[in-house]
Amino acid sequence: MSMYGKLYSACLYGIDGVLIEVEVDLSGGIPQVNLVGLPDSAVREAVERVRSAIKNCGYTFPLQRVTINLAPADLRKAGSAFDLAIALGLLAASEQIRLPEEERLLILGELSLDGTLRPVPGVLAMVDLAMKQGFTSVLLPIDNAPEAMLLDGIHVYGLRHLKELAPEGIIDKKGTQAPLHLSSLSHLQIHHDHPVTAEEPVLFPPPAEDYSDVLGQQHVKRALTIAAAGMHNIVLIGPPGTGKTMLIRRLPTILPPLSQEEALEVTKIYSSAGKLKGSGGGLMSVRPFRSPHHTISGAGLIGGGSIPKPGEVSLAHHGVLFLDELPEFSRGVLEVLRQPLEERAVSISRSRASFTFPARFLLASSLNPCPCGFFGSEPPLPPCTCSPARIAQYREKISGPLLDRIDMHVEVPRPANWESDVQPLSSAEMRAAIERAEAIQLNRYRNYTFTRNSELSGRMLRKFAPLDAAASRLLEASFETLGLSMRAHDRIIKLARTIADLEGSDRITSAHIAEAIQYRQLDRRRVETV
Repeated sequence: MSMYGKLYSACLYGIDGVLIEVEVDLSGGIPQVNLVGLPDSAVREAVERVRSAIKNCGYTFPLQRVTINLAPADLRKAGSAFDLAIALGLLAASEQIRLPEEERLLILGELSLDGTLRPVPGVLAMVDLAMKQGFTSVLLPIDNAPEAMLLDGIHVYGLRHLKELAPEGIIDKKGTQAPLHLSSLSHLQIHHDHPVTAEEPVLFPPPAEDYSDVLGQQHVKRALTIAAAGMHNIVLIGPPGTGKTMLIRRLPTILPPLSQEEALEVTKIYSSAGKLKGSGGGLMSVRPFRSPHHTISGAGLIGGGSIPKPGEVSLAHHGVLFLDELPEFSRGVLEVLRQPLEERAVSISRSRASFTFPARFLLASSLNPCPCGFFGSEPPLPPCTCSPARIAQYREKISGPLLDRIDMHVEVPRPANWESDVQPLSSAEMRAAIERAEAIQLNRYRNYTFTRNSELSGRMLRKFAPLDAAASRLLEASFETLGLSMRAHDRIIKLARTIADLEGSDRITSAHIAEAIQYRQLDRRRVETV
């Protein structure tokens, strides 16, 4: 006699959850297990994990012809989140347990050989999808429960071991069998009596760092304040030892905290990437700061894989992506940044599907003027020893289109008389100005999908950043003199809008445009070279 059972699980597809039906059919014939539905190797191995877990927990693995289908069949399945659903499907089809029917239940979790539940990545995205699909309960590993509890409106059942499903003991098939109702799972339910607090992941810089540690370089601090206020991309240029890296690494200390909506987006990305371990499972309140090594590949930077995972640009969503010593990255890797810098998203196509990852980040980078780092320096710095050909080869690693997408090019010279700067600008002072400018932008764009000046374009740029006559004349003259592109032209206006917001001005004046033009150092240097 054929026996059939169906329940629901989920998997990740990119950073989004996808609902999967787990169907189990038991029929007569030679005992064997067929797992269908485009499973990857990790899903195929689930059969052996489930077999051992069922036996070691006192249940009986069906000695029949077992067919397990993961639907939809045309979607490739990856990961180990189906283990628990497959195990319960087998036990339900063989009438060893009866699954609750009062509510729609989503089942997630990886099984160890002894029946212990292990956490799986991407729970936040999968539970969010389940809520949208009308599910009212989720059964998952106890370690994933805090993450699932970030979403209100769904019952969370945390499971440590497969044996916990039958606390009164396993009932023999010949005896009287009690159905497993949700009330039987009440001992597993985790309530929202104690809300999960936001935790600060260990990957962020320690809060002890402060801009007051940096003596001098006031113009660079001013530029970083503007960059953080409008989320403008910035590159610092100067000889080694002038503090470029130290200045950028303190950017998180002046960035405002994530809003609730932003925190949920960022936490969802980190959950999908399996990077919430050690963070306490809470919402991430601090903006991400990612600093990949220059040996990173293009796939590591923007995402990739047979089923693509988010790369560094997505892990830096709503935060900072820091590329130290920009020319040390391969040109091919740097060129893949052009799309996310322009579109604020990454599109990755595969034969079966196309994936889109969010990538709204502030690109902060640094570079030396030449390989030795001392081109154009004056005593007491040593003279440059690089040949013109070597300097040209060094600079060719950064293409013109990529530099055009960086709003601010700021020179960081060797500080002079830095010891006299007894009251350096602190992070708290800079953050206060940034928060005032942020409040202005959030109010201005409250009816739109964007929130920062750097996201203005086209008609929206003309609407929210109009120039007076004097500012227009100055920008037009600079456009011809510096040979600016139309993209650079628009980015100067966006910068000027942020500068005006920092001063609390509704109008963009010629002074704001003049300061914004000063931050296009590489455009000016190119003209001087010609």
